[in-house]
Amino acid sequence: MSWPQNWRVAVHDSIDSTMDEARRMAAAGERDCVAILALEQTRGRGRRERHWVSPRGNLMATLFLSPHVDAARAATLSFAAGLAVADMIDAAARKKVASLKWPNDVLIDGAKVAGLLVESASDARNLVDWVAIGVGVNLLHAPEGTPYPATSLAAHGIELSPAQAIAALVPAFDRWLRVWEGEGFEPIRTAWLQRAALIGRDVTVNLANESWTGTALDLDATGALLVRDAKGLTRAVTAGDVFPLG
Repeated sequence: MSWPQNWRVAVHDSIDSTMDEARRMAAAGERDCVAILALEQTRGRGRRERHWVSPRGNLMATLFLSPHVDAARAATLSFAAGLAVADMIDAAARKKVASLKWPNDVLIDGAKVAGLLVESASDARNLVDWVAIGVGVNLLHAPEGTPYPATSLAAHGIELSPAQAIAALVPAFDRWLRVWEGEGFEPIRTAWLQRAALIGRDVTVNLANESWTGTALDLDATGALLVRDAKGLTRAVTAGDVFPLG
């Protein structure tokens, strides 16, 4: 897949985090599409400011763009990015191995191989001024002692360097971005559900102030996960962590 002309790549040997670099670029007035790649991160972070282990050999990148849409629509870009990561992994594996776990994880055989983090800022018109999508993929190394099983591409015999990974990821994301821009979220939602790891399964939902169990049913038109709880009520989960039960 050829490199899209509207994207450029900025490579850093060592940096605090690609997401922090995206914020600095935004503050300096950058609004073009830029893939920020770090060979080493000293302060990588995941969702809810969790520390993200960032050893050399893994993919540590941020996709920076300025879609100028409202915040609700911009949030659905994380699903397009998840599909792009899955496409990248499948292409390297030469078969379909990647699945997606709501909201922002990519799995192989039920173990986390990649995670996404989305940040944005809005302008005075309440339109998103820029979006930064952090992408971390365990190419060579997977963290140990995590609450959810983790794996790497190397553990599955899939060889991919950071340079090869970003060269495959950006065209894949650009393809889904064009679908998102031209047709909206629905085709993204449909494709995501075809890779969904937990739909139809019993899950535990961990929110900021409560935990409960239920059955994951669907993804709604906004990207919320629909889960039927123990009382039979369908609840839309918009933020939190969801894990398979048992």
